[in-house]
Amino acid sequence: MEYKNTIPQYPMLEIDLHKIKHNINTVVDICQKRGIQVTGVVKGFHAIPEMIEVYGTSNCTHLGTSRMEQMKQCKAIAPNIPTMMLRIPMLCEIEQVVTYADCSLNSEISTLVALDKEAGRQCTTHDVILMTDLGDLREGFWGEDQLVTACNMVERELPNLHLLGIGTNLGCYGSVQPTINKMEELTQVAVAVETAIGRELELISGGGTTSFPLVYRGVMPEKINHLRIGEGLCLTYDYGTYFGIDTSFLHQDGLLLKAQIIEIKDKPSHPVGEVDHDAFGHYPTYVDRGIRRRALLAMGKVDFGETEMIFARNKKVEILGGSSDHLILDIENCKDELHIGDILEFELSYLSMVYATCSQNLYRNILPVH
Repeated sequence: MEYKNTIPQYPMLEIDLHKIKHNINTVVDICQKRGIQVTGVVKGFHAIPEMIEVYGTSNCTHLGTSRMEQMKQCKAIAPNIPTMMLRIPMLCEIEQVVTYADCSLNSEISTLVALDKEAGRQCTTHDVILMTDLGDLREGFWGEDQLVTACNMVERELPNLHLLGIGTNLGCYGSVQPTINKMEELTQVAVAVETAIGRELELISGGGTTSFPLVYRGVMPEKINHLRIGEGLCLTYDYGTYFGIDTSFLHQDGLLLKAQIIEIKDKPSHPVGEVDHDAFGHYPTYVDRGIRRRALLAMGKVDFGETEMIFARNKKVEILGGSSDHLILDIENCKDELHIGDILEFELSYLSMVYATCSQNLYRNILPVH
């Protein structure tokens, strides 16, 4: 919910549209200078309308999501940017896919046939990107021959579909990294498809945020000309944390969690009594560090997911854990600085952004572009 009160309400999700716009423009510009189009993926923040407006003024060539309601949101707010359905369409949503998605990713022939039939019924042409699985074991045809056969079928037998290109996904399930070798493998598959259909493909989609480091370092194979970037456009946390990119030219605080301290006490650092599983079924371990100053914040896992995936901006604060509605901190190193009612800020990761942007318990403070 967006709050419009003059008095701040907590816990809060603060969204700085100016910083997010800077990130989008910067990353997209780097890609475009290397001949790579970018689909801005909006599913990680649940297509918040104010953020969609910012994406709608960017140089993203598509807006992408995997959820139909978000697709409709994109069409309503940024109608001039084509939409891309990122999850393989369900047969029960074929009509809506053709209506609201200008392009969809596909890996099943029966689904392609259904899309063609529906596109014909709607008197339109629907773009498709056929996915190949290069080892991450999520979506995609397994093996070059299967993909080439499907591409040939779309090109020659399904008149209401346009084969826009091929693509792959890496790093989301099997943790397979988009190395130069993997991108060259995708290039080879693309050449096989182009040979079979007798023309060049318009898009060779080389993955998402995890593929951007190859672009940034100037080593992405030339034929790869499209990425589908989500977290790497708005948060940019992954670049520095996982890929060793100096992100000083980007903002990691475009989205912030802010929460209020509700208790400060000196307590043991190890639970007293028999320890079993916690409220989420985990069996945590604790280190006995003696009596320490601790603080409780009025915000919990239902708001942000895992405590390991939010990061205190005050580096003297240590996150110990949390329950559904509380965040538990060690503040021994800054105990004289913090008091009841103080507000602490936390940066987000992809996981915590997904939770925070769909939480009904966080007030939203949306700072405009300036």
